[in-house]
Amino acid sequence: MILGASGDSVDSHRKFKEKYDLPYTLLADESHEIAQAYGVWQKKSMFGRKYMGIARTTFIIAPDGRIAKVFDSVNPLGHAGDVAEAIEALR
Repeated sequence: MILGASGDSVDSHRKFKEKYDLPYTLLADESHEIAQAYGVWQKKSMFGRKYMGIARTTFIIAPDGRIAKVFDSVNPLGHAGDVAEAIEALR
């Protein structure tokens, strides 16, 4: 199962899912509860401005519920292949 979560609204997720014809469930974490629980709601900085935001991170969760692999500072380009390889290695 693949789940995606971000702080965007439910409506934003629906439009994004339709635009890219995604088969995945997208979770709207507008209150940042999921991000906080996973430790990815962090202080960030851009152009000297500090703010709170979600660190782009991928977690592979094993069938037994443990976190099997973490990808920090994710760059979307090529990331799907990296995740597929990691999942295959766990089998």
